[in-house]
Amino acid sequence: MIKEFSIRVTRYRRPKDMDLNEEFHFFSDSLGLFNERDKEKSCFRIFFELIKASNEDIILSSDDIAEKSNLSRATVIHHINKLMDSGLVVANKEGYLLRTDNFDLLLDQLQDEINRTIENLRSTAKNINNAKERLNGNDCFNL
Repeated sequence: MIKEFSIRVTRYRRPKDMDLNEEFHFFSDSLGLFNERDKEKSCFRIFFELIKASNEDIILSSDDIAEKSNLSRATVIHHINKLMDSGLVVANKEGYLLRTDNFDLLLDQLQDEINRTIENLRSTAKNINNAKERLNGNDCFNL
């Protein structure tokens, strides 16, 4: 199987009266972008640099991101790979950029991907249910 991307969605109670920084953290935490082990908030800093670059239509290399975020290139690459794995960041031959610079469009795209995944799972579930009925306890699934 080929993994296209992986994203974790967590439902948090949305606090009232958030400033922009808190809104961004709520959005990012809900999409599972950052974890507690990232004490220096490296992934947050990298994602923020990509947001700033998208406002100026700039594609950043890993060296650019490392310099702007005061992180090592290895740390940047580690977190960029996680962001690419989540489907939020894409790479091209020039560097890295956000999948889209519009957060509403980003959520629409993620919702479309989730809906396609659910439909694939539904089809697979029907196939499994049909196979279970045919087995009648005589065969077993090939694990």
